[in-house]
Amino acid sequence: MIVDRRLLPHLDWTLLAAVLALTLLGLSTIYSVTWDIRADQPGAVFWNQVYALPVAFVALLVCLVIDYRTLAQRSLLIYGGLILLLIAVMFFGVVRGGSRRWIPIGGFSLQPSEFARMVIALVLAAYFADGRRSARSLGELAGAIAIVSVPFLLIARQPDLGTAVTLLPVLLGVTYLAGLRLKWIGIAAVVFVLASPVIWAYGLQDYQKERIATFIDPEKDPRGAGYQQIQAKITVGSGGFYGKGFRQGTQGVYQFLPVAHNDFVFSVFAEEHGFLGVLVALGLYLFVLARSLDAARLARDRLGAFLVVGIVSGFGFQVLYNITMSAGLAPVKGLTLPLMSYGGSSLVSTFAGFGLILNVRMRRFTN
Repeated sequence: MIVDRRLLPHLDWTLLAAVLALTLLGLSTIYSVTWDIRADQPGAVFWNQVYALPVAFVALLVCLVIDYRTLAQRSLLIYGGLILLLIAVMFFGVVRGGSRRWIPIGGFSLQPSEFARMVIALVLAAYFADGRRSARSLGELAGAIAIVSVPFLLIARQPDLGTAVTLLPVLLGVTYLAGLRLKWIGIAAVVFVLASPVIWAYGLQDYQKERIATFIDPEKDPRGAGYQQIQAKITVGSGGFYGKGFRQGTQGVYQFLPVAHNDFVFSVFAEEHGFLGVLVALGLYLFVLARSLDAARLARDRLGAFLVVGIVSGFGFQVLYNITMSAGLAPVKGLTLPLMSYGGSSLVSTFAGFGLILNVRMRRFTN
């Protein structure tokens, strides 16, 4: 399907430019932290991310040129495809770090859970836009919760509770826009607090309990469970005001900070570019969030507004959590920083999500 050229002047080039700027910051940081000193060249991880970039552009283009209303009409089919992929992970996925999350495809790996946020946003948008459903109805709210529960449980079973939890902001964002009553959020919060002892005793695995305990007191096990959190703080703090400079950092390059190219890429970025660089990155993220929400405000229909808010809610939660985790202000969890962290599936899914946001904004004047 070829996009109508009359729509191109309405494409949000500034949002696209900000997304690309964050991606380039991420690539430069991955380049720096994975530099192979002995071979004097970038590591394979960097090239894998480079190879994922054109695939991400194709995903963005596909989600841009196909009318989002057409995609919404096929949202259940897309949702079914996601569920099948998540089930396939259970049987054919490869295990890394104790989790089964990836399906090998040729020389690469696909992580279906990374696409769950975008798919859930699309399905929930179609669900509440159809017949002008409202989250004020308990029955219709229960239907939305059921839609999210299936992929949530499948992802949590991998186990990947961190990625599964990122589906909840998508649900909350869409249902809030669809009329969710604040008192129900309050009731849910009270129930969660009252049930927390049961969740702690039976709902969390030992390593998850250890992460929470370590977050409260990382010095309790500075060479074990608390090591990453302590090193993340040291890495961020060592950057000072101006930073050490590109490829001049030590914490990530010499592997004092584990998985620095992935979960803690922001810590390495802060070490190299300092407080000023952090302000630039945070400013770009804030601009992307604000500009995306503006697309929701300008959307021509409920479907577009719900879709954008759902995508932005998941994206915003992930950005907020990863950055606070990198600064030692949240428990360590395997959540990537969208656009900047290493991960081909994460990059492709994030670009696809922004393709949908640009899609909604671009078509705000169509009939």
